[in-house]
Amino acid sequence: MSIYSYSSRLTMSFSALFLFIAISVSGYATAAPADQLRQLLQLAEYVGVDYSAAVSEGEIADPAEYQEMVEFSALILEKSQRLLEDKPEIIGLAKSLQTAVTDKRDIAVIQSLSSQLRSKMLALSPQLSLPRALAAKATTQQFFENNCASCHGLTGKGDGILAQQLEPTPTDFTDKERALNRSLLGLYDAISEGIEGTAMPSFKQLSEQQRWSLAFYAGSLAFTASDNAANNKPALALQDLVLYSPADLNRQDDAGLWLELEQARGNPAVLFQQKQSPLAIARQRLNEAVLAHHQGEYDKATHLAVSAYLDGFELLENNLDARDKVLRRSIELKLLALRQQLNSQHTIQQVDQAIETVLLELQQAEALLTEHAMSNSALFSASFLILLREGLEALLVIIALSTLLLRAQKKEALRYLHIGWVTALVAGGVTWWVAQYLITISGASREIMEGVAALIAAIVLFYVGFWMHSKTNAEQWQSYIQKNIDRNLKAGTLWGISGLAFITVYREVFETVLFYQSLLTQAAASQQVHLISGFGLAVLVLFVIAWAMVKYSVKLPIAKFFSTTTYLLLALSFVLAGKAITALQEAAIITISPLPFTLHIEWLGINSTWQGMLVQLSILLLSILLLTKRWLKAKWQASHITVRKP
Repeated sequence: MSIYSYSSRLTMSFSALFLFIAISVSGYATAAPADQLRQLLQLAEYVGVDYSAAVSEGEIADPAEYQEMVEFSALILEKSQRLLEDKPEIIGLAKSLQTAVTDKRDIAVIQSLSSQLRSKMLALSPQLSLPRALAAKATTQQFFENNCASCHGLTGKGDGILAQQLEPTPTDFTDKERALNRSLLGLYDAISEGIEGTAMPSFKQLSEQQRWSLAFYAGSLAFTASDNAANNKPALALQDLVLYSPADLNRQDDAGLWLELEQARGNPAVLFQQKQSPLAIARQRLNEAVLAHHQGEYDKATHLAVSAYLDGFELLENNLDARDKVLRRSIELKLLALRQQLNSQHTIQQVDQAIETVLLELQQAEALLTEHAMSNSALFSASFLILLREGLEALLVIIALSTLLLRAQKKEALRYLHIGWVTALVAGGVTWWVAQYLITISGASREIMEGVAALIAAIVLFYVGFWMHSKTNAEQWQSYIQKNIDRNLKAGTLWGISGLAFITVYREVFETVLFYQSLLTQAAASQQVHLISGFGLAVLVLFVIAWAMVKYSVKLPIAKFFSTTTYLLLALSFVLAGKAITALQEAAIITISPLPFTLHIEWLGINSTWQGMLVQLSILLLSILLLTKRWLKAKWQASHITVRKP
């Protein structure tokens, strides 16, 4: 049995166990594909926006438009029943919308149902990746003139030279009533995918930034920003301004909010001028979660609570740790627990009290982070520990694999390993650059990536540990080399080692960069030398660890080498599995069921949840069985040896 062809029985049983535990404890239902959810969102918004042109005072105003509304509402119901069969509330709203269209109900009823449908479906959709910047206004106007003006007109009034030939007629982007009920996401999806049954084509040949720029531009034409709008960035989150229409965002008819929305939609460039601080994002999301819970939008409230932690507070955890670790842990636990409270079983008063407590602690954290500059020693320590902690796991895997290849006398195969980890460093750097300058990668997306990567690495490392344990006997190792290693190398299966190296390193790189970026925001320019010094010392320590492992592991006897490496890989599998479950819990992919006691050992990946404990205990039990099986077998054989006398 080779390192790339493990015992099929163990593979199936361990994978099945992992899958069973993850699914059975998560309560997580697989969502509909993101692209199909986006189509449903687009259809629901289209009906809410265009219904006013089809029906007026209970009578059909435009037969062609009305027929389109009937067809679209039926399509929404059909797709909802097929894609979201486990979401009866959404299916019920889709049925109500179809009935309301058939009965020619008032536009207010249609828009209310359309808005509710979109809100429920947005809560199921993955976090949206947004652009970091828009194209210059003059450039975007040129895009519009080249691609849109022939139908929509140079000023967006729907009066282009081809407009009279089209049915239905092109959208008038300057119509304020329609614009108030249209989201920027709906415009972006229409530009990207086109609208089936109309003359609106897909413009996928344009770059993502160009399509977003056109969506923001078209969405601005019905609004007017005041002269000082460029100096007043709206407090509303960019994500919300994109996902929801102005009417959805201001159901309370707040005059001040209308002014803010007018300026945000009329001058979208101001939204990209500066980035909110992580604590500001956390507070904003929590306040929005309160409002969503009050309105009975429980999925949306939970989604916002998840974002408050992942897109806000988590980015400052390392910084706060250097000042008050107890406060950091308290806020973290409260934010993770809050998402379990944002449902119909908890009253408004209970939720308000819980969020008020978190907001109070966030205020204390802000005071610590802003009123007291981080000391040079604290900055040095934080910088050192971040890299040491994130780099050690990846280093141990890379060194174990490289030593294995050296013991196999296959130094030429090391290039596969080096390709894997070097590519991961480059990919991590590129991912960070894209997240900085092109799109916004949500905290949930980051955690899902890290969780899935850790889970894959944990499973592979367990198998490698199992395989290495079977080679602790020197004769077995020599036999393996003679029979298998050449064949496996020639077959190109060492790309598997390259893949494992890539996964292990990549999951650490992006998170490390994010933490250092957050750390830089807390350091004065004169303190950067201490941050760099901490980073440099961590690199030196990791280098020394790597050198010592390679030097002494190569000199170990075969049996000792495999025995030691087996323990190391099984331990890493245990740690990574715990971290994988934690990451997926933080991203709300797996639910959180706390233990009746608190147990948090970060460097072992241990957290006080039943889900994480069950997975890690499973690995621990399987490891014990693996390690004791050989000992029991040897003991049994020894007891049955018949000693023959000469």
